[in-house]
Amino acid sequence: MVPVNSEADIELLAAAGAVVAETLDLVEDAIAPGITTQELDKLAEDFILSKGAKPAFKGYRVGHLEFPFSLCISIDEEVVHGMPSNRMLKEGQIVSIDCGAELDGFFGDSARTVGVGTIPAEKQRLLDVTREALMLGIEAAVEGDKIYSISKAVQTHVEKNGFSVVRELVGHGIGRNLHEEPPVPNFVPGLLHRSRYPNLKLRNGMALAIEPMVNMGLFQVHTASDGWTVYTADAKPSAHFEHTVVINGTTPRILTLSRRNG
Repeated sequence: MVPVNSEADIELLAAAGAVVAETLDLVEDAIAPGITTQELDKLAEDFILSKGAKPAFKGYRVGHLEFPFSLCISIDEEVVHGMPSNRMLKEGQIVSIDCGAELDGFFGDSARTVGVGTIPAEKQRLLDVTREALMLGIEAAVEGDKIYSISKAVQTHVEKNGFSVVRELVGHGIGRNLHEEPPVPNFVPGLLHRSRYPNLKLRNGMALAIEPMVNMGLFQVHTASDGWTVYTADAKPSAHFEHTVVINGTTPRILTLSRRNG
C-alpha cells in the first residue's frame, strides 16, 4: 500500500526536506581540496541536530549492517553509500553527497554531486546530464500518470547522452519512513522484472525520492567489502542527484529545493 499524505503531512515532509536542503548547501560550500569526508559528515550532523532533527542515515540497518554516519559521501567511481573517513578530497574529483533527516516523524532525502575545484569537462557533462535527468523525471511525476513515465524520462535523457543508469539501486517512496513503497527505477524494467517494480498510477499526495544514479561507462556496479560502498564495475565516474517530491496535479512539489538549487 502506497501512503497518500494529507496536507498537514506534506507540510511536515516539507519541513524535513528543508533541513536536508540547508544541510547540503552547507556541505557543498565546505567542499574543497584538503577537507576530509569525515569533517563534512561532522558539519552535517551538527547542523541537522541544531535544527531539532535527526540524521536519517545514522544507525540505518540493512540486515546485520548498521550505517554509522550522517552522510553518504561517494567519490568519483563510488556510486552511492560511500562511508566518511579521513580521506582528503583532491582537486578534480567529483563528490556525491547524500543526506537524509527526520523531523517530527517525517523524512526528507536529497543528494547532489559536486566538483572539487576545477573538474574535467567530461565529468562536468556527467553532472549536468544527471541533474537534467532528475528534473525531467520530476516533470513526469504528475497525477494520473505512472511510475514508468518517470523511469523512461530519466533513462532516455541519460542514454541519448551516452551514459548509463544503474539498475541495482532505485528511488523510493518516503514519508513516515525513510524508505517506503513504491520503488522508482531509473529505467523501464524488462518484462521479466516488472513485478519487482510495479508500474503504479501516481496519485496526489504520494511522496517520492527520485534519484538518478548515472555512470559514465557501464551500468554494472559492485559492493565493497565494507558492505555499503557501491562502485562502478569499470571504475569510471558516477553521479547522483535526488529530490524528495510530492505528486501535486501537473506540477510536482519539490520539497528539497534550496537557495542553491531552487
